[in-house]
Amino acid sequence: MSQTKSMILAALFAALTAVGALIRIPTPISSFSLQVLFVAMSGVLLGSKWGLLSQLTYILLGLAGLPIFVSGGGPGAMLQPTFGFLLGMAAMSWLVGFIIERRGAKFFTICWACALGLIPLYAIGLPYMHVILTVYMKLGQTIWDTVWGGMIIFLPWDALKIVVTAALCVKLYPALRRRTA
Repeated sequence: MSQTKSMILAALFAALTAVGALIRIPTPISSFSLQVLFVAMSGVLLGSKWGLLSQLTYILLGLAGLPIFVSGGGPGAMLQPTFGFLLGMAAMSWLVGFIIERRGAKFFTICWACALGLIPLYAIGLPYMHVILTVYMKLGQTIWDTVWGGMIIFLPWDALKIVVTAALCVKLYPALRRRTA
């Protein structure tokens, strides 16, 4: 893809991630949203570099004060329990893109790449959440409470988003790679 096309698509996926944050179902410490769908799609369709840049753009815009995070926006968002997941989303997009660049964009490869992308999402998000809940907010949160409320309840929803990502991207990937005259 051309650099201009990649920049436009990165901006689009930053915006889609923001829209995904606005479509949410709250839980006690987090929310069900469509963000992971758009993060995974950014990795598949944009690749590691531009997928990562799309998510970093989203994070920077939110930290600058735009109310585009599930918890709002501004620098204070860093003290919210879910902020670590935003950092994990950037890592997820990069890893998904890295795998797709090497293995191709077939349905099961996309599913596998997205499932592996959940590892950095949760590996960064859960410890951050636990520290904010227990140290900053001083809640009597056990590690199990954090894992349950920050990951386990979301895994079936994540699995559905992975399948939807693969179904959409297997069609969109070749279309985005076509040269236009």
